[in-house]
Amino acid sequence: MNGIEHSQQRTATRRASLILALVGVVMATGCASPATMPPKTVYQSGLNQVRIEKDPASTTNAHPASLTATEVGTLLRGVRIWERRNPLHRLFVGQADKTRAFRDGEIAVLAPALAKALSQASPSERVYYHLSHATEHGEEETSTGWLSIRDTTLHLALREAHDLHGPGPDISKYDRQMPNVPERSPAFDATFEPEEYLVKVRSGGSLFAPDQEEELLIRYLEALTAMPAQPGLERDRKPAPERR
Repeated sequence: MNGIEHSQQRTATRRASLILALVGVVMATGCASPATMPPKTVYQSGLNQVRIEKDPASTTNAHPASLTATEVGTLLRGVRIWERRNPLHRLFVGQADKTRAFRDGEIAVLAPALAKALSQASPSERVYYHLSHATEHGEEETSTGWLSIRDTTLHLALREAHDLHGPGPDISKYDRQMPNVPERSPAFDATFEPEEYLVKVRSGGSLFAPDQEEELLIRYLEALTAMPAQPGLERDRKPAPERR
């Protein structure tokens, strides 16, 4: 009996040691993992928001960046969008007219906040914006996207551009009869003018989801030297970049 009891005791001791070792590995892994920083809100007014968030792209951004509100507004004013039409649709009604992606009132709200956010962002972060307001017909119009600077290129992504939907949570994009099948919002194309400063446009999003993303790559420093300044914005000094 003593031998059996001794063997059982050794087995129990080995199991306890193994459990302690596994617990130690889990704790060490948890301690070694970097803490995920929550997004930092730079501007918030109603449903309008500008915030700094983690950039999932595996690149190093040229942040903090120094741009004035006037310079940011000038660049936003050069962005154009238009309804995406298939060849058959274009054959009958032609190409859709281009419109500005950012109206003067939207630029007045966004430009100072985006300039401030870019001056505070780190190389691993980007700046997200969300604009939303009610229309005279009771709908909600939303524009969302993000921007970052990499080397001498401004990356400006449009996810929603004056997208009209029902007020509150955007349930209009989903078929109520088939809740698992999303209904796509009207697709759009985007560009930057003058187009000689546009490097390329990257189209993203999921085929079976209502999401769309048009990412414009702009040689922004060259564009700023050629474009007239956005009117209505104070020619402020560049915000001092925050060092982290």
